[in-house]
Amino acid sequence: MTEPRVITEIDGQIAYVWLNRPDKLNGVDLELIEELIAAAEALKSNRDVRAVVLQGKGRSFCAGLDFGAAFKDKKKVARFFLAGPRLVNKFQKVTTIWRDLPLPVIAVVHGHCYGAGVQLAAGADFRFTTPDATWSILEAKWGLVPDMGGTVPFGDQMKADDVMRLSMTGEQITGTRAVEVGLATEAVDEPIKAALELIEKLVERSPDSVAATKKLLYANRRGSLRAALRLERKLQATMFKSVNTKIAREAATAKQPAAYKPRTFK
Repeated sequence: MTEPRVITEIDGQIAYVWLNRPDKLNGVDLELIEELIAAAEALKSNRDVRAVVLQGKGRSFCAGLDFGAAFKDKKKVARFFLAGPRLVNKFQKVTTIWRDLPLPVIAVVHGHCYGAGVQLAAGADFRFTTPDATWSILEAKWGLVPDMGGTVPFGDQMKADDVMRLSMTGEQITGTRAVEVGLATEAVDEPIKAALELIEKLVERSPDSVAATKKLLYANRRGSLRAALRLERKLQATMFKSVNTKIAREAATAKQPAAYKPRTFK
């Protein structure tokens, strides 16, 4: 029986999503793309999960696109590449879908983080890495451009000249350097520990507030001022009606931990 390319384990309020091709350094093929998208879509409808940890089995987070495996079926590649009436194609959706989830997503990076792996990590809301992990926007090596949705968060996370340099050269940088340029959130010896410490803080807040804040901040990065203020009003009005807002307010007043209901915001 073929091993799943992606494994999802839910432990309490945390979903652990693993890339599971350790023998290929979690290189991305078409099946892995389909399974990652399916995993994200399943989590979107799970209102009890409060955070997602995205990581790779074995020695690496993700060594990029596995060209040999992915391009065996050229017709399927073409279907994945064409967006048709949709805003994104499947190569892009596998990274952008994590930003669409109404809960925080944290990438935990070790070993190789190349090409598609960098774009997948960039699609998460936070990226904790080991200091010695190797990051590279590797598409330049193959005469390509980054085309899996990563250029949008790259522009949010890094200065224009750093994005240009790393994307044009494909040079390798350490996890420590990835933090310095803004590509990663923090470099620590135990990134999973740092991720869980952040999750502890996030689950102290209303799941509706966290989800709405994520939507608000991403939407307003490229919208007009008028649209940004309109969205603020709309989401705040929604929060006023949320049962979790009432719970948060009562807990804060009583100076007690809050016992939240499942997320209602989507």
